[in-house]
Amino acid sequence: MTKKGYKVEWKIKKKFEENGWVVIRSGGSFGEADLVCFKNGKCVFLQVKSTRKKEKVLYYYGYMKNNIEGFPFFVVVDFGYGKIRITKPKSKITLNDGEDLNTFLEKFK
Repeated sequence: MTKKGYKVEWKIKKKFEENGWVVIRSGGSFGEADLVCFKNGKCVFLQVKSTRKKEKVLYYYGYMKNNIEGFPFFVVVDFGYGKIRITKPKSKITLNDGEDLNTFLEKFK
């Protein structure tokens, strides 16, 4: 794991925790998800990615199912400059995919 990847995972972890989630970091090679998040009987698995490319596209080659053991699985992409998107997994993720992370978190307040 790169230092940048580690920082982005912690940034997303902190954002979820600030919104009342309990978050377990399982990054590295421990499975498909970097973060496992719990709140009010809900559980979501997250794969965290980042890109600084001008075209604002991330090509994702990881786990492609929408859930893990029946729990929702999402890819969170930090495009930089506060632009963080959360989406179901797909091979090409852009700024228009999924929804803004803050909007996602608002649903669980």
